[in-house]
Amino acid sequence: MAANTTGQTAIDEASAGRPTEHPHIERRPGVCGGAPIVRGTRIAVRHVAVLYNEGASVAEVLATYSHLQPSWVHDAISYYLDHQKEIDREIEANRIEAILARTGGVMDDKGVIRFPDGGADGR
Repeated sequence: MAANTTGQTAIDEASAGRPTEHPHIERRPGVCGGAPIVRGTRIAVRHVAVLYNEGASVAEVLATYSHLQPSWVHDAISYYLDHQKEIDREIEANRIEAILARTGGVMDDKGVIRFPDGGADGR
């Protein structure tokens, strides 16, 4: 595939998702830290897995993420079950307590989060 004068082909290739063995799940550089996502969305498999682990049905997941298709949700659950240890580690690493511990942030009694030096990025 040849790049046009604007370099669009290089941009498209750089942003393309990397397929997995599950047809509706991909990893896309720069999206959700490269975690597996539902193809064409920014919904990480871990988000569906959290709902699944809480006992949500596919219909309830679809009510939460109305832009998804049932087959996509089933595939996200299937991916989770096939990669449970990996996704469970992602879920744990993305819990608010883990993020606060990692960043030095604190949450007050009203739920307001403050980071040292005024921001999560240290600015």
